[in-house]
Amino acid sequence: MFKLPKNLFRPLRPVFRPTRLYSSVPLTAETYKDKVSINDKFKKLNDSDIEFFKGILKDESGLITGDDCLGYNEDWMRKYRGQSQLVLKPRTTEQVSMILKYCNANNLPVVPQGGNTGLVGGSNPIFDEIIISVANLNNIRSFDPVSGIFKCDAGVILETADNYLADNGYIFPLDLGAKGSCHVGGVVATNAGGLRLLRYGSLHGTVLGLEAVLPDGTIYNSMNSLRKDNTGFDLKQLFIGSEGSIGIITGVSILCPIRSSSVNVALLGVSSYEMVQKVFIESKKELGEILSAFEFMDLNSQKLVGQYLKLDHPLEDEYPFYVLIETSGSNKDHDDEKLETFLANQMEAELVNDGIIAQDESQLRNLWSWRESIPEASTMNGGVYKYDVSLPLDDLYSLVEASSERLRGEGLVDFEDGSKPVVEAIGYGHLGDGNLHLNVCVREYSKSVESVLEPFIYQWIQEHKGSISAEHGLGFQKKNYVGYTKNDIEIKLMKEIKHHYDPHGIMNPYKYITA
Repeated sequence: MFKLPKNLFRPLRPVFRPTRLYSSVPLTAETYKDKVSINDKFKKLNDSDIEFFKGILKDESGLITGDDCLGYNEDWMRKYRGQSQLVLKPRTTEQVSMILKYCNANNLPVVPQGGNTGLVGGSNPIFDEIIISVANLNNIRSFDPVSGIFKCDAGVILETADNYLADNGYIFPLDLGAKGSCHVGGVVATNAGGLRLLRYGSLHGTVLGLEAVLPDGTIYNSMNSLRKDNTGFDLKQLFIGSEGSIGIITGVSILCPIRSSSVNVALLGVSSYEMVQKVFIESKKELGEILSAFEFMDLNSQKLVGQYLKLDHPLEDEYPFYVLIETSGSNKDHDDEKLETFLANQMEAELVNDGIIAQDESQLRNLWSWRESIPEASTMNGGVYKYDVSLPLDDLYSLVEASSERLRGEGLVDFEDGSKPVVEAIGYGHLGDGNLHLNVCVREYSKSVESVLEPFIYQWIQEHKGSISAEHGLGFQKKNYVGYTKNDIEIKLMKEIKHHYDPHGIMNPYKYITA
């Protein structure tokens, strides 16, 4: 196996995930009372409603009340917390239909919830909305090994789906750091992008059909869709990325590619963001059809991961930027030779300063951990403000620099004594699709920090022709800022669609976009 000359790969210790303790999370309705108020037209939940739902579910484990709802009310970042007193966990699409039909007729607001791994407060109630969890809708329905079409319930965990496909020689065309918790229906409802969009494209292209329940209980079913179907509107596209605003996805039909028999990963140290872009151009030229991921991370993100994992970085020297490249193909000798030649060329051209190539499956996973652990590491000092955006590649990292400069200018960052709320602003993301993750790591969530960041970040993105959300969606966090990306006509059409399918506004209220 080829090794880059500056650094031989040394074994890494296993990933260590320390236990974190959390203080009580304040209510979203209190923290953001200046941004949201309860809609008085909604009916308050009462005992007769609960009895009705019990009659539908017929299973005590499918209905959760009171304090037991806490885990469903809070998001994983411990930033948002709702006040729901009822969680419903139906096991069939028909039960979802009966529940929504009743809620619609009685003006009871609902929040669809999958794995609850979202980052914009989209899967948690704001007030006392009923939570409808799809966790019990968790059956794999079918798989066709000839066409690669996989069908499953919305509550199937992404990693479970991928493991099933692996046994059949295929791969789910989406990979996330949260794959062990997130649900297939949830990633479709939020149009998650993930680590390999560069290779497999977006869910708008790979999802062939859906099953979804509309607010009035109507079941929409396009699960039998073919790869080519040119008969009218492609209605499923309305639900991909709709964040539960017009219905609840209960089933997904998705096209899955053959799993590559040869996968390799390299981690590189690079001297500047300009060099990161040049390496990306060269990777597309030289690696072409086997390039499956191109991730970049700044130095501060890697320092945080090192503290979190309790590990020394695989590259001995520090560099301003790091690049993780993954290749996937069918011929290991051919693919390894292409990667080794590519990396040697980049070092000879002085685009890359140092690097290592994984030499077995364990090292491959450990190299990926330096990218996939960033979201959790960013919360280790207290909390994190996350901004998932897309920008032209030339401007991508400039947003991190502009945000850092603004925070320092406001006197919110102090690296010496820890007396200021901001720990660090870090940047990383998917260079292949222009997706930046700007994380502002804080010791505690603070209105003073948030007011400095918002709407400054969204205004900066608008000025540079970007999008305020690349893959996490709008949820509660960005619902008031959609105008920085969409124009008035687009917003009008979105509101009309929302009102047409959900005239009573019961679906995931106070978020996304209101009719």
